[in-house]
Amino acid sequence: MNTADPDKVIAAARSWLGTPYHDQASLKGVGCDCLGLARGVWRDVVGPEPFPIPPYSRDWGETGPREVLAEGARRMMPEIAPADAGPGALVLFRMTSRAIAKHVGILTGPGSFLHAYERLGVIEEPLTPSWRRRIAFAFLFPQR
Repeated sequence: MNTADPDKVIAAARSWLGTPYHDQASLKGVGCDCLGLARGVWRDVVGPEPFPIPPYSRDWGETGPREVLAEGARRMMPEIAPADAGPGALVLFRMTSRAIAKHVGILTGPGSFLHAYERLGVIEEPLTPSWRRRIAFAFLFPQR
């Protein structure tokens, strides 16, 4: 599967900067959560979303036998090793050690990423060691 140009992914993601946080939304400039940001970038870079997203909980400490978010991403995006993820990659974060991966970001440089964060909206910030060690999965956007 051919993958999208990382510069296009990053430009699409940055076009969401300043969008307010809104749980389970995906409207640029109006509101989105972290998954809504990824869905919007998908629409900008790849095209229509391939399937509807079912409702989901906001609980970052959620545990369980299935990595639902990673399984969904695997259905439509090539998976890569987190250590190989570079600018333009979609990364899934495990916010607590025994929880499933529930937070999504897009790498924008070797030391930065963009995500939607409660109370702050869509922001770009440094990929600090504490963020980097939480990356559990990484994927590439496919070409349109």
